[in-house]
Parts: sequence; structure tokens; C-alpha cells
Amino acid sequence: QVQLVESGGGLVQAGGSLRLSCAASGSIFSINAMGWYRQAPGKQRELVARIISGHNPNYADSVKGRFTISRDNAKNTVYLQMNSLKPEDTAVYYCNAEITTPQALSRQQYWGQGTQVTVSS
Repeated sequence: QVQLVESGGGLVQAGGSLRLSCAASGSIFSINAMGWYRQAPGKQRELVARIISGHNPNYADSVKGRFTISRDNAKNTVYLQMNSLKPEDTAVYYCNAEITTPQALSRQQYWGQGTQVTVSS
């Protein structure tokens, strides 16, 4: 059983900052990519940022220069530092990880439960 547990969401004024964390736990053999997606009301879920160890992270154009993704492999944790937040960043943010378990023969996608980020104008 694998779990992704997110923390760090909340309410912030425009221009402010928040830091999201997501820790993977359970029966984990290896983790490939880790990332953050978001879904605003009435919109599709979209990629915010994604990181693979040893590679440059990639970001949605809308967050480049404002958000920074990082990961601590020893802790199986991914972070999203969000600066200069805008009202249009308001959404539920979901953690995602591509994980291989000792029982599986291939990577599977796992999702966190989501954390609300609300940016007021």
C-alpha cells in the first residue's frame, strides 16, 4: 500500500507565498517522477510542475519564475514553493508520483488527496 500525504495549503493574499509538501510512504521500491497538478472549479486538472531526479524540472508556463519544485529522495518527499501568488492560482493542488512497488513489475501513478490553495485579491 502506497500513500501520498500533502500539506501546506491554505488562504493567502495575492503576492504572498505558500509551500506545499507531499510525502510518499508505504511499500516503495523506487520513485521516478514526482509532481504537482492543480484543478480549479470548472476546469480540467493541469500539470503545474514535475521533477525527475537528475533532470531539469519542467513547469507550466503560467507558473514559471514564480514556483519552484524540489524533492528530497531520502524522505520520498516533493515540495512546491509558490511565490508571487495570484488569484488565478486558486485551485486544489494534487501531488502525483510514479512509483514502483516491490510487488509490481512496472511504475504506477499515485495521487494525493489534494490540498486547497486560495489566493485572495
